[in-house]
Amino acid sequence: MTISLHTIKPGAGSGKTRKRIGRGNASGTGTYSGKGLKGQKARSGVSNLKRLGMKQVLLRPPKKRGFKSLKDKNQVVNLNVISSSFKDNDIVSPTTLLAKGLIDDKNKDVKILGQGKLTLKGLQFKNVKFSETAKEAAKSASSELK
Repeated sequence: MTISLHTIKPGAGSGKTRKRIGRGNASGTGTYSGKGLKGQKARSGVSNLKRLGMKQVLLRPPKKRGFKSLKDKNQVVNLNVISSSFKDNDIVSPTTLLAKGLIDDKNKDVKILGQGKLTLKGLQFKNVKFSETAKEAAKSASSELK
């Protein structure tokens, strides 16, 4: 005899038949069918979340507060990094910053922060944002802001 899918049978005693409730009193689970007397849980259409005690589990973790913006954050570069990476009269733009490995993406906004000193003269800044202290430092170093 060959074994094929339609001839396979479960081992003796391995399968357990499920208890069929609500099939008359002779079945042992008639009348209220294991649901007790009246009430919301005795009716049909009660969500399992309520019946299984899941509502409390869902309410336990705190709700996330606050707001997370979908806009990308600025890529930041400090003045001391610019001083060490560039020379006098260079152009500082997202493309040159990317070429020197100071930022990750030239399409995202770049903001220059005022940490450190700007020792270079005549730098030209294009398509970058400034913090107030960085703007003052760049103007005092006689740089061109565009």
